[in-house]
Amino acid sequence: MKLIFKAGDIKEYRSVVKPDDVAAFQGEIIHEVCSTFALAREVEWTTRQFVLDMKEHGEEGIGTFLQIRHEGPAFVGEEIIFKGVFEGVAGSELTCSFEARVGNRVVARGKTGQKILTLQKIRSIFSHG
Repeated sequence: MKLIFKAGDIKEYRSVVKPDDVAAFQGEIIHEVCSTFALAREVEWTTRQFVLDMKEHGEEGIGTFLQIRHEGPAFVGEEIIFKGVFEGVAGSELTCSFEARVGNRVVARGKTGQKILTLQKIRSIFSHG
């Protein structure tokens, strides 16, 4: 793992809310706004940008936690700007905070954790044995 970031470094990602991103369960639309689980996917991608720059050949990232506080709506067609902030590394685990906004409106805040491990270690974790 390359230790190339310092606390406060930022990665930004933008995503437009699509009809498939709305809150729906078992084929029933609950709310026609971006769901928390769609936010989770985009947050994971945003903070994965740090992993992509940090991992070395033969390594990969694996999620360890995701905390989302959904604070406001994002409607279909609106662009959400995700800002991931590198907090630090402890051992092989990096943590990031994030904020998601539509314009001046806060949609969500939270944290993520990811470990950077060897592919061999990840395979052993995922093996059925």
